[in-house]
Amino acid sequence: METSPAQPPRPPGAGPGRRRAGHHRHAAAQGPSGRRRITLVALVVVAVTAAATLVAGLLAGTQAPTATTRALTDEEAERLAAVRVGTYRDVRAGVRVAVGTGAGRTDLVGWVDWSRPLAYLDVGGPGAGQDRGLVQATPSAVVQRPDPAAIVTPARPPLVPPGDRWRLRNPPPGRGLAGALTVLFALAADRPAPAAPLRAGGGRWLGRETLGGDPVDILQGAPWPPPTPTTAAPAVTSSVATAPTTTTSAAAPDGRPAYDAPRWWVDHDARLRRWAGRLADGTPITVDLDRVDRPTPWPVDALGGRPGLPRAATDEETARLGRLATRLRAGTGSAAVTVTAPLGSAANLRGGGWLSWSAGVAYLSVAELDTLGRRTLRRRDRAGFARADVPVEPHTAATGPSATPPLPLPTGAGWRLAGQPVDELDALLDAAVRAAGPAPDATTTVHVRSDRRAGRPVEVFEVRRQGQRLRYWLDGSGFLHRLELRTTGGLWAQLELTPGPLPAGIVAAHRKPSPPTRRG
Repeated sequence: METSPAQPPRPPGAGPGRRRAGHHRHAAAQGPSGRRRITLVALVVVAVTAAATLVAGLLAGTQAPTATTRALTDEEAERLAAVRVGTYRDVRAGVRVAVGTGAGRTDLVGWVDWSRPLAYLDVGGPGAGQDRGLVQATPSAVVQRPDPAAIVTPARPPLVPPGDRWRLRNPPPGRGLAGALTVLFALAADRPAPAAPLRAGGGRWLGRETLGGDPVDILQGAPWPPPTPTTAAPAVTSSVATAPTTTTSAAAPDGRPAYDAPRWWVDHDARLRRWAGRLADGTPITVDLDRVDRPTPWPVDALGGRPGLPRAATDEETARLGRLATRLRAGTGSAAVTVTAPLGSAANLRGGGWLSWSAGVAYLSVAELDTLGRRTLRRRDRAGFARADVPVEPHTAATGPSATPPLPLPTGAGWRLAGQPVDELDALLDAAVRAAGPAPDATTTVHVRSDRRAGRPVEVFEVRRQGQRLRYWLDGSGFLHRLELRTTGGLWAQLELTPGPLPAGIVAAHRKPSPPTRRG
């Protein structure tokens, strides 16, 4: 008689009843609602992972290798080569820029007008630092209205920019704010780049997305020329990591570019929607363009002021300019003056004083905004120009940016004399004094716009003569309220004039023998 094999002993509590209870709990967990919960959790994990991968790839400016990337077709290469022309023809756009990542990220929000060209941005973000505030820039100059207390996340700048506290800046090139501005201006060009290098392995198709409801292709390449040892590179190449564009040797074995080339989100009309790459120091940067929110930016005074519709001056307007000398010599023949002069790449001069057209003299006290404890006295008379550096006690009211010069004229200040203007502020003073004399022939006279000054309507005329560009702000009576000089840095220095008598002793001081001086 056969016997059954011995069964291993069951652990306590593992009888048939417990197995049935465990089976029922497992079945319950595998019911419809349980399975939905498990599926939902899995989908969430997949979505979060995919989003993190996408953001990391976007900020890094590179595309992870996938089986879908390929060389550009001829049509795609032509589109990428023409993308900057499409931006240029659109004239302007709203922009959102992210420079860097995490706690070091700087955000720029605003508009770019490539026809002027001009960028007007609100700068914020956790890494903005001293760049926080409003910024206006051209390819050659940056002016800023700092606001350290501004919120971390920037908003659109006000359409009409504030009129005060703007100052010239010279940020380090190739990184941060300067690098982002270089990228923005380089996204537009009036002619296409060569398409042949892009077709010959210099570009890749990375995929397709939808931005703003429109399908776009993600193309990788550098459709502007890289720097060469023998020729000067465009400004963008000093701030953006570009790529070789001449041979297929720059490609990896799988055909992908072997460089960190920028990526372009381009629609079927060759219009740019997004750009991502790196600055020269390796910092990732992403630019999004808004083709709907695109007002005309209003430049601040240092960059030329509100846009107008320039036209040739009429005969009556030319005659009004011709009567300027007589008008300035009428009445008191003098005025109080205030100076705002952004000079060079980072000099912010402010000052105040007086000017007499009848005596042909001007006397100012001028300071750099960053060194208000020391001032320079400037005078202009019929003998020429003189300046002297004088210290100022920090606790005195004379340290203000528009403080007036001391009276009587200091005699022991070590005046330095010059027969001709030493800098562009001297040239502006000279033009203001000479406005009451015979005017040299103007090459061109243009009516720039109508404006307001001191609560009165004025007409702004630009006159080009003897290599200078001067703007005269005249009211209906022909009085000069402001004189502006275009500087070599592409900015406008201003001299505000308020008619009134001179303090006693100014003209007499200039008529007396000059105090001890030295040339230079």
